[in-house]
This record gives sequence, structure tokens and C-alpha cells, in this order.
Amino acid sequence: MIEVGLTGRDLARVRFARSPLEEVTFSLAVLAGRKGAALHGPWLAAVKPRLARLDLSLLDALTARGNYYPGFLVPPPKGADATFADEVARMRATDPAEVRRELDLCWPDGNLAARLRPLYDDPTRHLGELADVYTRYWEAAIEPFWPRIRALHDADLAHRSAALTAGGLDRLFAELHPQIEYADDRLRLHMSAHAASFAAAGAGVLLIPSVFIWPKIAVFDTDDYQPAIAYPARGVGAVWGTEPPPAKITPLAGLVGHSRAALLVLLELPRSTKQLAETLGVTAPTVSEHLAVLKRSNLVRARRAGRTVLYERTALGSRLLIEHS
Repeated sequence: MIEVGLTGRDLARVRFARSPLEEVTFSLAVLAGRKGAALHGPWLAAVKPRLARLDLSLLDALTARGNYYPGFLVPPPKGADATFADEVARMRATDPAEVRRELDLCWPDGNLAARLRPLYDDPTRHLGELADVYTRYWEAAIEPFWPRIRALHDADLAHRSAALTAGGLDRLFAELHPQIEYADDRLRLHMSAHAASFAAAGAGVLLIPSVFIWPKIAVFDTDDYQPAIAYPARGVGAVWGTEPPPAKITPLAGLVGHSRAALLVLLELPRSTKQLAETLGVTAPTVSEHLAVLKRSNLVRARRAGRTVLYERTALGSRLLIEHS
């Protein structure tokens, strides 16, 4: 078990963020068959052909320990709008001494894989190689699916915000994950492979929803970063099942039209106009026009999440979809 001591200052600094770089890192364990193959089967089937010619040996070696990741692979994000480009640039700029320190922490017995030795001996040179491989992997395996992954993040963050508003930190942590317990100003993370105790020391706690971390959680604590916990995003089981299968929308399409029927299927998870347009392969103004009709009919609703407007099905929209599917 890991215990994190929290002061009043820490509790005032509990916040959420998203991390494209962490999704990339966690997805490598799924790709390697160490977890989540059943849940992420559709993703695996889609990406494996794309990765056939990509040399992932460096990434495989860095993530081989499964539950232990060098900190420069998963630096806690700066906010909910973190981009992959920003985070991989931070990775590329990691201090060489930090690279060696993190590798020593992950392989304290000195049994470093031969594939990692160049990175250890000359971090400045080989961090560039690492960032380049990460970028190629991101472009092939994650970026094409980022709109739906981001939509799941958005839905989770909206739910957590509502839980915090309705029930405070007690409710927020109670619903976050079965391995997370909050009591007596302490977070207890029930992770059998770990035993540690530390104080957040006024830095607060960063909470990061993730698709590929499922079904576990991950904890990150270094001197340079705010303590962070990555947890499975709520509704992760639906992440690969929200495309509108033609057979599913045909009956409803006769009533509201094919495009609006497709939007109702997609809006099982909250999505922005841009995300919907990218998924359907149409323009944003076209999507906006259809959403306006659906909203006037009380089949979808809109809410603001930061600078983004998200749309989701109403209960009436869900009933209509069920009755005509």
C-alpha cells in the first residue's frame, strides 16, 4: 500500500489534467500483451498492421517492467489542454542526470537492457531518438483515435467535477477507483506491489484519467513534480464501441436522417463539434447545423467544458435510439 499524507493546502490543490504522452506509454503494455487485450481488441486489430515496420525495441525496453516507468516517460501534464507535441518536447529536454537517475531507480540492480545502454551513456543524443520513436508511434497508433480518447477524458472530467460539487473530496475519491481510499487526510492506494509513505508537502495531487491504464492505477512521485495518480477513465469499456454501425442506425435514419442518426449514436460520449466532424468526415458547420436541430428537439444537450462546448445525448435521445434500433 502507498500512503500519501495531505494537508489543507494539498486538498486545495487537487486538480485534474490529461496526458497524451501517458496514454502513449500505457498503450505499450497493451500492445505487448501484458494487459487489456480483450478490452482494447478493436484498437489492437487496427494498429498492429500500421506498426509492422516500426522499430519499437527502445520503447519496449523502457516499459518492460510494466508497473515501473522512468519519470521522463510520464511527466505529469501541466493541464487539461496538454498536447502530445508539448509533452514530447519536455521529454526531449530532460536533464541527462535525471535520465540516468530514473533508469537507476527502475533498474537498481544495474541490470540495464543492452538496448537502453546508449540512452544511459549519452542521454543528450539518444533522447532525440526516443522522442522521434515516440512521435512515429503516436502518429500511427494513438493520434488517429485521439478524438474518441479525448472525448472519454472529457466525459470523465465532467463527471468528476459534478461529483466534487455534489459531495466534495470524500465522494470524488470514493468513486475514483476501488484501489483508492481517502480518510483522515490521507490517500491510501492499495497496490500490492508497492509499499511507501510520503507527504504531498503542499504540492497537492494531480489526477489523470486514462484509457490504456485500465484496469489498474499508476502513482508518480518525484521531487520535481506534483504527486500524480493516473486512473481508468469512467466508461472506458465504450471507447472502441461508439462508431455508428450502419445496421444500428438504419431504422432511426428513416426518421431523423442518416447524419443525425449517426450523431445520436456517437453522442453516447460527450464530444465537441470538431471531434464529431473528424469522426464523420464532414465539415464542422454541417455538424453544427444537425446539432442545432437535435438540440431544438431535446435529443441532445450542450455544456461548456473550459473553452470547449461538448454535446451529449439526452434521455429522450437515448430512448429514441433504443426504440428505433
